[in-house]
Amino acid sequence: MTLAAAPTLAAHGVGGSTDLPIPFLYAMVGASWALTISFAVLALAWRTPRLQGSWTSEPGRRRPWLAVLGMALTAWILVALYAGPDDASNGGLQAVYIFVWVGLVPLALVAGHVWRDLSPWRTLTGRGRWTYPERLGYWPAVAGLFAFVWLELASPDPGSVDAMRTWVAVYVVAMLAGGAAFGPRWFDRADPFDVYSAIVARLSPVARDGRLSRNPLRGLTTIPVGPGLVALLAVLLGSTAYDSFSASPFWQGRALSTLQHSATLLGFCLVVGVLFAVAASATGGVTREERRRLPGLLAHSLVPIVVGYVFAHYLTYLVEKGQGAFHALLDPLGRGWTPLGDPSISYVLSDHPSMLAALKVTFVVAGHVLAVVAAHDRALVLLPRAHRLSGQLAMLVLMVAYTFTGLYLLFSV
Repeated sequence: MTLAAAPTLAAHGVGGSTDLPIPFLYAMVGASWALTISFAVLALAWRTPRLQGSWTSEPGRRRPWLAVLGMALTAWILVALYAGPDDASNGGLQAVYIFVWVGLVPLALVAGHVWRDLSPWRTLTGRGRWTYPERLGYWPAVAGLFAFVWLELASPDPGSVDAMRTWVAVYVVAMLAGGAAFGPRWFDRADPFDVYSAIVARLSPVARDGRLSRNPLRGLTTIPVGPGLVALLAVLLGSTAYDSFSASPFWQGRALSTLQHSATLLGFCLVVGVLFAVAASATGGVTREERRRLPGLLAHSLVPIVVGYVFAHYLTYLVEKGQGAFHALLDPLGRGWTPLGDPSISYVLSDHPSMLAALKVTFVVAGHVLAVVAAHDRALVLLPRAHRLSGQLAMLVLMVAYTFTGLYLLFSV
């Protein structure tokens, strides 16, 4: 993820494996062992499901004051985007890339699915005229997410204000039209940001009605399974992996066409999704129909990995470039306003590369360990007793491979 306004820090604030407080190889091997040992402990000590519960997934009533706040913030960002400068200093452009895209994840973790209350499109549309066709599942959101990550990572000029204006215009029209046609269900399945927030919020200790859940992992089990769910998470995870890969000297040193960039991005997403589907289905003792359903029923285990990679990959970007985006939004028309004084950026994370590198390793490993726990608990429910352990081996190997690849892309490029 880059903005042309300023040069990007290598690997979003970490210069490479030399910044690790321990040797890079040790970090890779240690992370792999952490997953393997976690699985061994689970196999011995976690023999009955503990995360399947009655944690509510039903939305409460929207909070009007947040709806008003969401309308105001959206209007401010749109004014900055469409009336502001035509270069990468545009506050609206930075707000979409940094606060909307990256900031969505910590917001959902801390406050739950507050995006539902903030969404101006939900506020402006009613109950809808038709029933949403459930066979579409999450596929509209998959298309929207891939369109956004393509704009961010593979388009000819990701920092183009005109391109972002066009994308946002299409997005707004699609959300308003879909909301008017299908009502709230449209946003639950088709709004890429709303769906992303809802899925991450299942890992939050804050339930939708404001109550605290004793175990956030319990919330993951309430993610509604539907067509396109695996593809949705594959786009989120695969695009982050491609972002790291595209920053490597190997990739940067090549003169590639937009088609080649696009095909590679799509390839990363497909590989992540296909490998997960194969690993989730690699078990005995189930019928063909049960095997077909396994990837969707285990897809919730990918959410901690997605969250871990977002923090590992974009934390520096959010904290440091977010300061610049905030000051740019205070000057939405690009008139040179500085209402809070000096708009300089404090590099609070980049100035401590070893600590930041250790945090990144921790985020990646913690995400995978939580994923192993979530997958193991669900496997105890889904798999026949004779295959409860052997049926998870392919998934364990995949988790180790994801960890190894993720750390390699983060620190060796």
